[in-house]
Amino acid sequence: MPNDNNRTCRGGNAVQNRRWLVFEALRYIALSAMMAFSLYGLFFMVMNSFKTEAQMTINYWLPEWKNLAWENYEFGWKAVSPYIWNSIYIGLFTVAGTLLVGVISAYIFARFRFPGKEMLYIGVISLMMIPGILTFIPSFIIVQKLGLLNSPLALIIPGIAGGQVMAIFLLRAFFEQISKELLEAARIDGATEGSILLRIVLPLAIPMVMTISILTLLGSWNSYIWPLVTISDQTYWTLPLGIANISSGYDVKRTQMYAAYTVASLPLMAVFLFTMKYFIEGLSSGSVKG
Repeated sequence: MPNDNNRTCRGGNAVQNRRWLVFEALRYIALSAMMAFSLYGLFFMVMNSFKTEAQMTINYWLPEWKNLAWENYEFGWKAVSPYIWNSIYIGLFTVAGTLLVGVISAYIFARFRFPGKEMLYIGVISLMMIPGILTFIPSFIIVQKLGLLNSPLALIIPGIAGGQVMAIFLLRAFFEQISKELLEAARIDGATEGSILLRIVLPLAIPMVMTISILTLLGSWNSYIWPLVTISDQTYWTLPLGIANISSGYDVKRTQMYAAYTVASLPLMAVFLFTMKYFIEGLSSGSVKG
């Protein structure tokens, strides 16, 4: 009887193991299929950017490795490079302003006591509940009254203001996790609040700062409607406006447009490549207390 029970247990375990292997195999197949489906658009863009118009007409869905059309990238770089530089410096100034105001505000909310602090914080955070479309016209009127239309400040200042809520929300939660004993020891040693923030708090908050920087840069980089209504001077157009303008040209070939799209994608891909570690750490640190 014991032998029969052992054989039964082993048989049951073998069945469970087979079911688990089948489930894992199906899961990986499904995930691989979804990943391939998601990445094919990127592959399709890069693949056709190396074709001539004739090659693309004949062989639309598959790569063509003969006679790569590098001249498409010459057109793509010349077409989008001015807009890339505009997006870069507008994005960098927006990120810098968001971090400057957001870090100071979050540190005050996290480490200082003053009357009405919690009510003020709730008021700031409640702005997250307001759809951006509702503030679109008031923001435009303010920018117009300040005389900022057709200038980079029309994009930078609203970008800084719009990024504050998320920055304050994430940074305050992170700053509150930092040991109070550590900060008190620094004060006893004679450190000012400014030096504590710069030399102790910010180095510990680098992952969260990088996360906010990436999110802010993405918002600035991909913004289309706001630059469209505030910037009519092509000198200050950002990348989405430039890409839309190039796409509307009648003499632009499809393969040249794919090359321009690829060139336009490279800066953000590089940013993610070098900062993904900090981005993931920032998301993880913001989700764990203590």
